[in-house]
Amino acid sequence: MKIEVNGEAREVAASQLDAALAELGWGAAKVATALNGSFVPAGARGETMLSDGDRLEVLSAMQGG
Repeated sequence: MKIEVNGEAREVAASQLDAALAELGWGAAKVATALNGSFVPAGARGETMLSDGDRLEVLSAMQGG
């Protein structure tokens, strides 16, 4: 299915958010996710279903000072 990831069109085979993150290379990463503008906690990613055209934002913490 086609979804938008951080503003970029991507094709994913996964239908659940956790599997899509793994497919996109963020499987083990500590990231924050929002689907269609709503925050999705890490514990809810396995039960969060994706649909064609969804907008996914993936954010990682930055260190520095």
